[in-house]
Amino acid sequence: MPAILIVEDEKKIARFLELELKHEGYEVLTAFDGRSGLETALEKDPDLLILDLMLPELSGIEVCRRLRHTSDLPIIMLTAKDDVSDKVMGLDMGADDYVTKPFAIEELLARIRVALKKRRARDAVQQEQQDHILSVGCVSIDTASWQVHVKNEPVMLTKKEFDTLKYLMEHRGTAVTRDQLMNEVWGYDYIGDSNIVDVYIRYLRHKIDDQFGIKTIHTIRSVGYLFDYEEEQK
Repeated sequence: MPAILIVEDEKKIARFLELELKHEGYEVLTAFDGRSGLETALEKDPDLLILDLMLPELSGIEVCRRLRHTSDLPIIMLTAKDDVSDKVMGLDMGADDYVTKPFAIEELLARIRVALKKRRARDAVQQEQQDHILSVGCVSIDTASWQVHVKNEPVMLTKKEFDTLKYLMEHRGTAVTRDQLMNEVWGYDYIGDSNIVDVYIRYLRHKIDDQFGIKTIHTIRSVGYLFDYEEEQK
């Protein structure tokens, strides 16, 4: 159930909105001044904010500006002022939409549905992007774009180097055998130099550990390799 925060100093309007939104199945929070509205938004992290422009304590513009430092919360500005400059200012401060009083509740509900739909779509994209990222210490790889970064610097790897690193990072803290790496990266039917795994481990150590002064790929005697992260002692 999406939670909507109403920050509106006119209590009759706030109550009307609260009843309508609850009837639509939303959870509703209310605040009657800008300062308490900002505090509630930061503490409760609602799914959407309906924010009046003219508020005591802090203006709606200031609340919006401060929220945008840390939050991408959808914000619909609600105000009696129909001046274009006020609308532009609200949107420039990060508001997603703008509704002028008096308003039809059906229109506001429609705008709320659109804003929530956009947020769900954005959250889904962000989650998908996060699912593609493997990070250990200062080493991160994007399995979708095949990009590698160490200490925020791009590192160019070949396909086999990337696949080797990916497998090791997916099994962080676990010793993996050379046979495991051979089978997963080169395939069961690979015919070639049996020392190929050790060769590619050397390549990775040179490009990552040696270049950035870190220690990630540890040799486990008589077993294979283990990926973990530590800064090298100077």
